[in-house]
Amino acid sequence: MSGCLCLPCCYKKPSAPGGENNPAAAAAAIDSSSSSLLQKPTYHPPPPPPSNKMDAAVERLKTGFEKFKTEVYDKKPDFFEPLKAGQAPKYMVFACADSRVCPSVTLGLEPGEAFTIRNIANMVPSYCKNKYAGVGSAIEYAVCALKVEVIVVIGHSRCGGIKALLSLKDGADDSFHFVEDWVRIGFPAKKKVQTECASMPFDDQCTVLEKEAVNVSLQNLLTYPFVKEGVSNGTLKLVGGHYDFVSGKFETWEQ
Repeated sequence: MSGCLCLPCCYKKPSAPGGENNPAAAAAAIDSSSSSLLQKPTYHPPPPPPSNKMDAAVERLKTGFEKFKTEVYDKKPDFFEPLKAGQAPKYMVFACADSRVCPSVTLGLEPGEAFTIRNIANMVPSYCKNKYAGVGSAIEYAVCALKVEVIVVIGHSRCGGIKALLSLKDGADDSFHFVEDWVRIGFPAKKKVQTECASMPFDDQCTVLEKEAVNVSLQNLLTYPFVKEGVSNGTLKLVGGHYDFVSGKFETWEQ
């Protein structure tokens, strides 16, 4: 039986020292040429999964949104469609930036229901056009443009900002660039607690101060002319609140 080895038309016989009459050299050249064709292609593995805490934290945001998108947003088109045109919240909420006290979670607030400001110790500074304009502009927009009906300031248990306020020593240097100056907004509440509750342990004084600082913020709200006007004509109500996540209690009171 005869056999035939057919080479592709592009095949060119390799040249070697000694030319066509050197079979050994030609064979070596063929082996050398064909060996490169037999090598496995370079493999590029897929990128590894997040290997550090920061990458994992970013990935958590992505998966969290995907869950919200599929389980909430996509299932409630009638709810989210009107929000595309604008917002008309009933509440303005001042809450602490503490990660344990998100008001949307603790109060069951839905998207579009509350215009929310969160900061250290849920403070509201008094009216001043040259300082704390971020807070002032938010209050003005909520009251004058959005026409909110209720402004609520919510303190909470074991607040680090309140502890920092009560721990401030007269004449001592500040440890932070901003924190101490910010919590001094609640200084009148601190003086009241130190005067009326001097015999109480420090932690108990902090608990009292958490609520008294809310009252100072409510009083500061009345220094904004548009807030005072709304309260006077009955279109706006000021409410204080306190969330105790240790005992699982929430209480409110009106200014």
